Amino acid sequence: MKDKGKATLRGKLESLAKDMGTTYFGIADLAPARQYISDQGGEFLAQFPRALSHGFILADGIVDTLAYHKNIAALNTYWHYVYRIINPRIDSISLMLAQSLDEAGFRAFVVPASQTVDRTRLTGVLSHKLAAHLAGLGWIGKSALLITPEHGPRVRWGTVLTDAPLEAGTSLDEMCRDCDTCVTGCPAHAFTGQAFDKPGPRSEIFDAEACHDYLQKREQTRHKACGICVYICPYGRNK
Repeated sequence: MKDKGKATLRGKLESLAKDMGTTYFGIADLAPARQYISDQGGEFLAQFPRALSHGFILADGIVDTLAYHKNIAALNTYWHYVYRIINPRIDSISLMLAQSLDEAGFRAFVVPASQTVDRTRLTGVLSHKLAAHLAGLGWIGKSALLITPEHGPRVRWGTVLTDAPLEAGTSLDEMCRDCDTCVTGCPAHAFTGQAFDKPGPRSEIFDAEACHDYLQKREQTRHKACGICVYICPYGRNK
């Protein structure tokens, strides 16, 4: 594909995603994380050198209900908004992007917006946050969330893997620095406080089991969500 063709295809894909409501769009070079991706999702994923990453901004009015951490109505409204409304929207955008790539003669693989495929490790097929980070859309913070400069972690992500030779973005430097707001504010004490600097074991920064166990206990009292780390991050909250 000539450079002009690459630019044309990228522009078409970005326009398609944004016409459907996404705000963030980028291309990730997956080479730096090839082994990590293979270990998590399987060797078949390593055949895709690129990822399309797109992000859908969460409405502040919904995210801010997370301040009412013990209110069942507030928390379950957030859960319904994210998992019943936003995630299917993201999957629809990913599917349309994959179909567009297929029409252009390239392979594509849609990563579900929210799916746990390994119940032991509590992981999905591929980390949406890692793809967005490699695409230059933000950095992975101490909360193990993707932090964007403008909206912080208040973004849900979709990912489409492809073999289309699209020009990739450049990863942003981590900007959490001395901030430990998410670490000290996590009710499950799931964050180690270590910054993310390269693809590696998630356990170095995030105890997924501690988070999972905390959510399981909350579900017993009909609280379906937590989300404190999304709400309290200074990035996005103090716009």
